[in-house]
Amino acid sequence: MIFTSPGEVAFRIFSLPVYYYGIIMAFAVLIGCVTAYTLFRKFYSADKADVVIDYSPFIIFSGIIGARLYYCLVNLDYYIQFPLQIFNIRQGGLSVHGMIFIGICAILYTAYRKKIDFWKLFDVFACGAAIGQSIGRWGNFFNSEAFGLPTNLPWALYIPLNQRPDAFIQYEYFHPTFLYESILDFIIFIILLVILRKKHTSPGVTACCYLFLYSFVRIFVEAIRIDSALDFGSMHIAQIVSVVLMLFAAIFYFLLNKKSV
Repeated sequence: MIFTSPGEVAFRIFSLPVYYYGIIMAFAVLIGCVTAYTLFRKFYSADKADVVIDYSPFIIFSGIIGARLYYCLVNLDYYIQFPLQIFNIRQGGLSVHGMIFIGICAILYTAYRKKIDFWKLFDVFACGAAIGQSIGRWGNFFNSEAFGLPTNLPWALYIPLNQRPDAFIQYEYFHPTFLYESILDFIIFIILLVILRKKHTSPGVTACCYLFLYSFVRIFVEAIRIDSALDFGSMHIAQIVSVVLMLFAAIFYFLLNKKSV
């Protein structure tokens, strides 16, 4: 199966282009929020579930800012030359790691302000993030970005000539890493649901599992991708950050389980 993007623009309103990326990201955010609300209501507190809806815009907006700032930082050379492009997010350029870091801070603030257990809130937003990321990765497909090494496998992603890196200009077909991560993120979502449904699961365990599993997936995907912004030795910066996240997730996982014993 060969994947070929139909292009970035879904349709136009007068002369203003509406991009597939934006449509998909909006849908991903909507599904993620509905998922978080539904799970909080079902497993934690029906009375306080409205907090998830009320503060979702704040958490989402914070996450988007974090995702954009992180992306700009790891592509600093470009944005120093073209600083106004920092505000041009309509054509992509968001980092999941930035979303995670600032999103956690926003969840922590929300929990403090509304006097809700931070770990419970983090659990449901982690589930929402997993399903949202699974959907959102398809935005990369339409933008012909975030692809992997050249491949001759039966499944591949066709990349137009103008989107190919100079070092791979002679190749047409690449690993569809967007698809790999989309499938793996959905599997993570299912695993998180199973964990959350267990009666004796401590609040926070689901969130720690999300951080650990997503980071593991990211290490695998980054090993194939060819568009990472920075490298340190033989590792991409995203892999290094993922290793750090896995370490912290493992530490908090054991602390939370020890606390519940």
